[in-house]
Amino acid sequence: MARIKTYSKSELHISGLKVDVLRKNVKNLNLKVYPKERNIRVSVPRRVQDKAIIQFIKDKLPWIKKHLENYREKPHKASLKYISGEIHLFLGKEYRMQVIEKEEPPSVYIINEDQLTLQVRPGTDVSKRAAIIKEWYRAELKKEIPKLIQKWEKPMGVSVNEFGVKLMKTRWGTCNIRDKRIWLNLELAKNRPELLEYVVIHEMVHLLERLHSKRFYAFMSQFLPDWKALKMELNGISSIQDC
Repeated sequence: MARIKTYSKSELHISGLKVDVLRKNVKNLNLKVYPKERNIRVSVPRRVQDKAIIQFIKDKLPWIKKHLENYREKPHKASLKYISGEIHLFLGKEYRMQVIEKEEPPSVYIINEDQLTLQVRPGTDVSKRAAIIKEWYRAELKKEIPKLIQKWEKPMGVSVNEFGVKLMKTRWGTCNIRDKRIWLNLELAKNRPELLEYVVIHEMVHLLERLHSKRFYAFMSQFLPDWKALKMELNGISSIQDC
């Protein structure tokens, strides 16, 4: 797809907000808000006057401020030590870890609403404990993902041949359209089930439309009307920003 040329860049200050204005060869005014960077960007047709842009932004102020206020910068996470008393996330909930040392094969299980038990052999170091938790996350995701694929294959009219789970630094999921295979980020095990479902649907929609086009987003709105709110929530959780 050809890249739309930017003809000029400027800056406006509207109601205490800095707005980056990009004049392009486009037909409509397009607004984007980046809560993490507290950046507002608007793409406008080349000859639109500043007066029209200012009015457009003022009309959108309630929406803009809502998204800026809803974003909360996550505190810097200290390195996990995988010890008793430490807080770990699973399916959007916080669990306090209890470590039990036994001369038995390692295992992970939840025994009540807020306790995650990690059973390891005596002397198991931090890296091995981390690996055990990651494999538990992977196993739990692999229980949930097939249910979601089966739920959506018929309504969407697509078929997924294979799926996998792996740790990804920049994407929540990917789709190999030719092989009909999707990959999901291991980090999704820490988030609400609704966010996992959003990413599964996103990747399955790529089997209908390869690009992030208007057609793609029309499918997203058809199958998951609140996908925009889920995307914003997911992208506010970490530095991972894409599917």
